[in-house]
Amino acid sequence: MRRSHAEVAPAVWRALQTYLHAIPPQSLSWYVAPEGGFLPLDDESWKHIREDMHERPCPVSRSVYLQEHHDEVGGYNFEYYGRRLDAPLFARDENSTCAVSFTLPTGYLMEHGPARVRALALELARELPFSFGYASLALVTPNEWWYAARRTVRELRDRYPGLDVYNLEQTSRVLGTRARGAYWLTFLGQPLLGQLGGLESLRQRLPFPDISFHSLDDERVLLTLGEWPEAIDTTKESPPPQLLALARMLEPFIYDEEVTGWFLHDHREGMEDMRRWIRRFCP
Repeated sequence: MRRSHAEVAPAVWRALQTYLHAIPPQSLSWYVAPEGGFLPLDDESWKHIREDMHERPCPVSRSVYLQEHHDEVGGYNFEYYGRRLDAPLFARDENSTCAVSFTLPTGYLMEHGPARVRALALELARELPFSFGYASLALVTPNEWWYAARRTVRELRDRYPGLDVYNLEQTSRVLGTRARGAYWLTFLGQPLLGQLGGLESLRQRLPFPDISFHSLDDERVLLTLGEWPEAIDTTKESPPPQLLALARMLEPFIYDEEVTGWFLHDHREGMEDMRRWIRRFCP
């Protein structure tokens, strides 16, 4: 969201309430305190988090981490990075954004089905003034602690390109109003949707029966690629043609990101590896 924290914080808070109503009670049990360290989520800490997002001045940036567990990977996580884009640090930076993520365990998808996950993603998206967003199968780790499992992560991401691997804080610093790639659910807002020619242009350029188009309003649209998200095991199958077509269309607008801890090469090799992986469905 290429908007400042003060503008998006109320929408992010409403989306968080939607997420909390959709998941089992107490699925989020811990949060990261501003001074560091994990604290249990109770009524007092929820009050503190709400005040931190809504009422306290934001001199430069604001972040919120809510997790299912504090010492192991959990399926339910919430992350938010807010920035005051008119602050001197960001005033001349066209690529900084505010960003938010919500995760669900695979068991939620299997129990409730993809239609419910898609409906929830739409509910969340309606609240948010996004330029780009997505939903995908993903590898998740608390606070992007990829380093300890980096070899396994690389093996999985190379074999299963339908699995997303992300670092929201880092991506939110550089994404701007560009795209991160093509996904099972791909949300396009302004100015990206306009740069792609609008909804009717998308329909003409992506004439696949497995792609559905859902207009949220005149400024935002959701593209759905098939009924289920797919991990895509490259030892057995190729990426579906509709995914490749969407990736080709988005490729001129895909961003470049710095190296993260799950890329194991030196800086120069890692940058190129990262670029290839982000564009893994592009020609």
